[in-house]
Amino acid sequence: MSRHPLHPAIVHFPIACWTLAVVADFASLRIGETAWHWSGGLLAVGCGMALLAMLAGLMELPRIPEGPALRDTYLHMGTMIVAFMFFTLRLLLRLDLLQPLAPDGLSLLLDAGGFLALAAGGWLGGRLVYGHGIGSRSSADGSMHPRKGHRKTPAGT
Repeated sequence: MSRHPLHPAIVHFPIACWTLAVVADFASLRIGETAWHWSGGLLAVGCGMALLAMLAGLMELPRIPEGPALRDTYLHMGTMIVAFMFFTLRLLLRLDLLQPLAPDGLSLLLDAGGFLALAAGGWLGGRLVYGHGIGSRSSADGSMHPRKGHRKTPAGT
């Protein structure tokens, strides 16, 4: 029986929490306090779940084949660490005795930067799955490799 990678099952939580936190912060410009009060909790849960997702991803790292897939994995990891840093900084800068504060201009910039990094990292994660076939099929030795028909070979070989 093959083992299903844990990372893809967990990543939806930080993605959803961080995205909703950004929406809440920008909505607070129109709605007010009701919206940004949600942001602090969403950011906290998103950052906590992101740590679990990153640990799960690190456990899968040795199973990624060398070459373009591994390169894209490192790019994915780097962009998601940038997103994590943006959102963690956003959370920590707008807390006062563990109570969230209204977003200011810097908060909204951190939200925007985090969301852009999140989108880029998510795109790279999708590329790993749908472009390289990572996690789509496991061999008997436990290594992940692309599905048949998805390997890119030089023309004429």
